[in-house]
Amino acid sequence: MIVEQSKQIIAEVNKAFIGRKDIVEKILMTIYAGGHVLLEDCPGVGKTTLAVAFSRALGLSNKRVQFTPDTLPSDITGFTMYSRETGRFEYREGAASCQLLLADEINRTSPKTQSALLEVMEEHTITVDGETHALPAPFICIATQNPLGSAGTQPLPQSQIDRFMVSLSIGYPTLENQMKIINAQRYSNPLEEIRAVTNAQNLLEVQNYLTSVRMTDGVLAYAIRLCEQTRSHPLVELGISPRGVSALVRMARAGAILRERNYVVPEDVQNVFVDVCAHRLALRPQARVEGVAAKQVLEEIMAKIKPAHAEE
Repeated sequence: MIVEQSKQIIAEVNKAFIGRKDIVEKILMTIYAGGHVLLEDCPGVGKTTLAVAFSRALGLSNKRVQFTPDTLPSDITGFTMYSRETGRFEYREGAASCQLLLADEINRTSPKTQSALLEVMEEHTITVDGETHALPAPFICIATQNPLGSAGTQPLPQSQIDRFMVSLSIGYPTLENQMKIINAQRYSNPLEEIRAVTNAQNLLEVQNYLTSVRMTDGVLAYAIRLCEQTRSHPLVELGISPRGVSALVRMARAGAILRERNYVVPEDVQNVFVDVCAHRLALRPQARVEGVAAKQVLEEIMAKIKPAHAEE
């Protein structure tokens, strides 16, 4: 049932987002794992289209925020306002009060506004004027950002970067896919053709089922050893946190589900290791001087650390 539902979701998303099936699958895996997605790429490659397509195919209540330098924290969290009818202060919901939040160009706003998402993403609650409001379940944030160095951008704080389960890059489409994209947009907007093939209750059931996917102690130890190695690597200043280890394990379980298995193998961990961990690494200045990227460090670690069955 889960596999069939997943195929339907992917098929609906592909009506508007053509190419890079691997990216679509990994976003779906992140949603099954109860995490948040950061899409980082240059403008015009379909980041926003991909996020909107998922919101429609999943049948979730959704809101979108276009982050700008003058976006306020209250735009995200909501605020209290005095009501003359009741004579009391009443809470007015912000953009985060939904099941799927599209945070568009998140690195164009101020750090103060970015920090408004910290509680939202981690605890799925909003606290305004001392009163805590629970968000509807499931809650998913799909954020897009332009590469650092683009006009008007500033880096996200490490505490917020760590709250994104994966960071993905779409890249430019091939010639064949570009032709398909142009032809698909010729007479109508493909987003209008996407239908909801699931709902919030089904997604919650999948997220709950994820805990029953078996992972042996050997595979779990392998995932932990990979993350621990980043903490002692000479080119890494800040390695993978325990939150990152947990994200890696959940993503590996979600990957097993999409491959019609109820158990995790080391390849499931390897398949998502870079996506889960690359954005979490803080490299030393020496790495930048040598032109070494986080992805290269992680691939080096994977080549060095072998699963238990491969060491025997």
